[in-house]
Amino acid sequence: MTEQLVAPARTGAPVLAGIGVSKRYGDLLALNAVDFAVRPGEAVGVVGPNGAGKTTLLSVLAGSTGPSAGRVQLDGRDVTRLRPELRCRRGIGRAFQIPEPFGGMTVLENVMVGAYYGAGLNRGAANERCLAVLDQCGLTALADRRADSLGLLHRKRLELARSLATGPKVLLLDEIGAGLTDAEAAELVSTIQQLHATGVAIAWIEHIVHVLVQVVDRLVCMDAGRVIADGEPAEVLRDAVVIDAYLGRSQ
Repeated sequence: MTEQLVAPARTGAPVLAGIGVSKRYGDLLALNAVDFAVRPGEAVGVVGPNGAGKTTLLSVLAGSTGPSAGRVQLDGRDVTRLRPELRCRRGIGRAFQIPEPFGGMTVLENVMVGAYYGAGLNRGAANERCLAVLDQCGLTALADRRADSLGLLHRKRLELARSLATGPKVLLLDEIGAGLTDAEAAELVSTIQQLHATGVAIAWIEHIVHVLVQVVDRLVCMDAGRVIADGEPAEVLRDAVVIDAYLGRSQ
């Protein structure tokens, strides 16, 4: 076994951090004293086998799941006990693996929900933000389409757009590329690269590793509720512990 890779020091305090985070479900320790941080403008990829604790970590960071131990900080302030909607107002956005738009509403109306309720903007400011977000996500031409008429790629784009409409400082993405063809995944990667270039911090869980490494600055690998590697993507993917825990098992 090799030593755990540790990412090089980066300047600036984390915009979002989990410190010593553990989560227990009965006898199952889903997270075991995890330290995880995303700095302003940084894109961090998270990989690992099924059951590694990746989605649980995002849930704890977003506030939909409370930790059994440890704490969560946003901009250096403790938000461990803050409800998810209040964390959203302070700058945490989240896009889920399975998009669940409001099917009877239009694409624009769905995005308005994020801006109006998620960010708390007034109607004029919400409308202005939504138009910008639709353009960012390549959905302007579909603004008046009902959400339940969209194909998978555009539902994924809509899931991303709703999150962006909340005005996040950090965006949590949970396998947003799942189920897409290679061509569709490439389109989505292009969109996320553009978002990253605007300075939005990103924490992205993804099983499609070749997609992930096109965007992220740093890669974290988890296994059995622990972080086993954290560093430059190429170095992490060459690490023997990572290969044994994740890449070797997936082939």
